[in-house]
Amino acid sequence: MPTDCISFRDTNYFSSFICDYLDENHELKPLYHRFPKLENFKQQIEEKALSVTPESRVVLANVLKQQYQSTDASELTLQNIESLQSENTFTITTGHQLNLFTGPLYFLHKIISTINLTKQLKDTYPDFNFVPIYWMASEDHDFDEINYFNFRGKKIQWNRKDGGAVGRFNTEGLDDVLDIISAEFGPGRHADTLKSWFKEAYINHNNLSDATRYLANALFTEYGLVVLDADDKELKKLFIPQMKKELLEQTAFNAVSDTNRNIEKLGFKIQVNPREINLFYLDENLRERIVFEDNVFKVNTTNLTWNKGELLKHLDEMPERFSPNVIMRPIYQEVILPNLCYIGGGGEMAYWFQLKSNFEAQNVTFPILLLRNSVLIKTEKQARKQQSLDITDTDLFLKRDSFINKRVRKISNINIDFSEQTEHLKHQFVGLHQLAKDTDKSFLGAVEAQEKKQLKGLQHLEKRLLKAQKRKLADQIARATELQEQLFPNNSLQERNTNFSELYLEFGEVLIPELLKSLEPLEGDFTILTI
Repeated sequence: MPTDCISFRDTNYFSSFICDYLDENHELKPLYHRFPKLENFKQQIEEKALSVTPESRVVLANVLKQQYQSTDASELTLQNIESLQSENTFTITTGHQLNLFTGPLYFLHKIISTINLTKQLKDTYPDFNFVPIYWMASEDHDFDEINYFNFRGKKIQWNRKDGGAVGRFNTEGLDDVLDIISAEFGPGRHADTLKSWFKEAYINHNNLSDATRYLANALFTEYGLVVLDADDKELKKLFIPQMKKELLEQTAFNAVSDTNRNIEKLGFKIQVNPREINLFYLDENLRERIVFEDNVFKVNTTNLTWNKGELLKHLDEMPERFSPNVIMRPIYQEVILPNLCYIGGGGEMAYWFQLKSNFEAQNVTFPILLLRNSVLIKTEKQARKQQSLDITDTDLFLKRDSFINKRVRKISNINIDFSEQTEHLKHQFVGLHQLAKDTDKSFLGAVEAQEKKQLKGLQHLEKRLLKAQKRKLADQIARATELQEQLFPNNSLQERNTNFSELYLEFGEVLIPELLKSLEPLEGDFTILTI
């Protein structure tokens, strides 16, 4: 199980915003609370303990017990649920959409980062308990983002009508997908395990939330993972004060808009923009925005309307009908959980950085933000091929054209690098510029034009020679690019494209334990792992 690492910045797959955060750039300090260092969790625990009530802990534990009634959970998971009622128990949380068959591979990386951090915190702070939480994005309504997964270059897709919160979708039609994947997975013990997981999750459960809970539990229950579906009336009751404030005072719009302006001044891109009201209305086959127009509250694209008093009464009676959007969901999470840290990908981190001011406006403790582990997983065969071709890990992360050009230059028996000649030519024209200036300044334009022409000609010649060498070395280049394509499918990171099933067919039940042994959530580097 050899492991190596590369900095996130050197991969060239992560934004400068995220890399600056990892480097603790002082300009970003106003956007977060505490940096994810082991010693900073002590203050986070002390601060969070002041805002978590015993009543909210009981509600959370009871909801989870109800949600797990028909789930064959491990003793450790059940103990973790029970422990949430204790004042010395805190959570570490990650969240993910309800992607078909977990979606991209980073589903595993997120959860493993979360589990490993709870272990590390327990070793450091033994007087406290730390529970890993997977927050299911059951109230999302972007079905097109989750209704498929990639397998060996093919898109395995679930086709059905869209509408409403995806967690409530029935699993009708997934028996057809089971037939497809059964053929794709083929025979074998590992394939049989994958097929049984898919069948039990999606054929023997009635909705997407229950199916996803089963699958996450099957993969991670022995490590104590607790899966939470927050689309629940009792949990929403705990969130009523924050929803009232949002409806009446437009706190998120004002706070986040100010933060966004500051982020743009720093030169970074805004991920999400707040609306005047950042809540949806949720009902069967419906999840639509709540808007305030003509002095009444309305549900967009429907005939539902309320005045202020009617809306607040409806909120008190049926809080389950109100659903936070991407701006308010993090606050909902932190209100109902005794949470210390949120673990997410680069895109998630970027929008969390926009939200600290809204947490302050709502008087909710802002969690520590931790970039999840990222991993490139190689088989031993791929690692041997990489070694025989003398390709470095850093080279593998190059974009395809740069990778090929560097490869051609490396294995070519002639030197196709005109940088020395280019510098020599530029040096010659320095003298020519001075000569023209001393003789007649009107010649400067002609000299500049000639310099551009000759430099362009040199670049063109270099490209032609590279192209010729590519043809001559086509077989060797093909072997190298084939390896890169296996590890970076569609010119993207493996974890953003490949489904875990591909690797499970290769490694079986050792896959998750190997990842658990190798990933260190607080290290701050991109992991390269050979299994």
